[in-house]
Amino acid sequence: MKSLSLCLSLVTLLMFQGTPAIAQTELATALKDGQHVLLMRHADAPGFGDPSGYQVSECATQRNLGEYGRKQAKATGVWLTNQGIDKAKVFSSPWCRCFDTATLLGKGSVTKEAALGSFFDNMSQSKKYTDDLIKLIAQERGKGSNNPNMPIIMVTHHVNIQSYTGTVVSSGDMVLVKVDQSGRPVSHKIYPSP
Repeated sequence: MKSLSLCLSLVTLLMFQGTPAIAQTELATALKDGQHVLLMRHADAPGFGDPSGYQVSECATQRNLGEYGRKQAKATGVWLTNQGIDKAKVFSSPWCRCFDTATLLGKGSVTKEAALGSFFDNMSQSKKYTDDLIKLIAQERGKGSNNPNMPIIMVTHHVNIQSYTGTVVSSGDMVLVKVDQSGRPVSHKIYPSP
């Protein structure tokens, strides 16, 4: 019995020694410092804008992820894991293409936030949505004092990211944003879709 226990202990030890640990990258380190958020444009959704008469509450009326977009979102989730990000506090625009992207990342439950919604159809709403995003980021970073190492990922639209950071991104691209205490961007770095 003693030799069986010793044998099992050795097998367990060898199993863990043979498992390579994922190194924490610059991205993961930044996202766990309480001063950064990761904004992501939804994955590939064929077309441009939304069909006339779409409703945010009905996915069938919107432009949605295609097969490539679904694969892209899953691949991004794997890439984030390889960067050292296993779990995150994930927020999404109420639009289905964003919510599906956020869900397919596989980083935890997804919370819909109106501040991340598209204003593409009414660009005069840019300031309002950007101000709401700033407030959301400040609020969530403030809550982060309970768990400062929990990364925050926000899946949104290109107009929101451009208005907030001044950066134009393609489908699936990510922007690591260093923020101040008020939620305003201080600096940013683009991570292209993997």
